[in-house]
Amino acid sequence: MAGSQDYAADPRNETAKVYLNGEIVARADAKVSIFDAGFSMGDGVWEGLRLHKGRLLFLEAHLDRLFNGARAIGLSIGLDRAQLAAALQRTLEANAMNDGVHVRLMVTRGVKTTVSQDPRNALGSPTLAIVAEYKAPSPKGQGLRLATVSVRCTPAAMFDMRLNSHSRLNLITALLEAIDKGADEALMLDPAGFVSSCNATNFFFVRGGEVFTSSGAYCFNGVTRGHVIDLCRENGVPVRLGDFTVAEAAGADEAFVTGTMAGLTPVRQIDARALPNAPGPVTSRLQGHYDALKDADAARGAGG
Repeated sequence: MAGSQDYAADPRNETAKVYLNGEIVARADAKVSIFDAGFSMGDGVWEGLRLHKGRLLFLEAHLDRLFNGARAIGLSIGLDRAQLAAALQRTLEANAMNDGVHVRLMVTRGVKTTVSQDPRNALGSPTLAIVAEYKAPSPKGQGLRLATVSVRCTPAAMFDMRLNSHSRLNLITALLEAIDKGADEALMLDPAGFVSSCNATNFFFVRGGEVFTSSGAYCFNGVTRGHVIDLCRENGVPVRLGDFTVAEAAGADEAFVTGTMAGLTPVRQIDARALPNAPGPVTSRLQGHYDALKDADAARGAGG
C-alpha cells in the first residue's frame, strides 16, 4: 500500500543540505533544541512547495498561507516575504536543484526557557528550517484505497484544519485507523457527518461528469484544491461545493485527492466499494489541465 505522500527513494537526498536559522548545514547537522516549541509542543506552522522546471510553483499563494497561519497564532517568522523567498532560493541553489523537488518550510516559536505551553516562555527568536528533497510521487497502481474513520475534522473554534500547524496528532490518529482497516489513507467527516477531507489531502468525487467536494468549512486550505476548483470552472467541468454523504461519495464514478506533493491522485476504493474508474476520464482531464497550469507558472518564472 502507498499513501498520497509516498515517493520514490532518491539517493541524492542523503547528501542534501538544509537551511536552518540562516545557515546551510549538512542533513546530519540539522538539529534543534529539545526546548524548541515545535519539538515540545508542536507550536509552529509549515508550508509545502513544489519545485517544477526551476520555479517554486504558486509561491505567492503558499507564502500567503504561511504568513496568515503565523499571524493566526501570534508567531513572528522573523523574515519578510522577500527574505523568505531568498532563503528558499538559497537552499535550492546550495543543492543545485532545478526540478522534481518537494520543499518543506517550517517555522516554530523557537527555544523556550522551559517545556510548557505558555508562549510567553519563548526566548524571542523563531526556529526556521527549510528541507528540500527530490521526491517523485510513487506510482499508486490503480489508485488509493480510502477508509472512512471515526476521527472527525474540526471547526476553527476547536482545531482549525485550515492552519498548517505542526500539531498533526489528530490526523495521524485518523491515518492509523485507516491503515488498521487495510486502506492507504483516511476519509474524514465533518462534525455533521458529511465528507470533508482525507488525513493529508483534500477529497473530490465525480458522478455523471460533475465534480463534488466539501464546502471548505472543515477541510484543509489547499492551494492545489483551489486550483482544481478554478480549473473546473474555467474549462466547463461542472463543480459543486457542499455537504455530501459517504454513500454519495462511495457511489461515485471516480474520485481523487489533491495536494502539493502529488497534484491529483486517483482513488480506486472507498470503504468496501471499488470505484468503476481509477483514474477516470474527468480526473485525467483535470490532471492534464493542472499539468498545463504548472508549466505556465514555471514559464512565468523563467520569463522574470
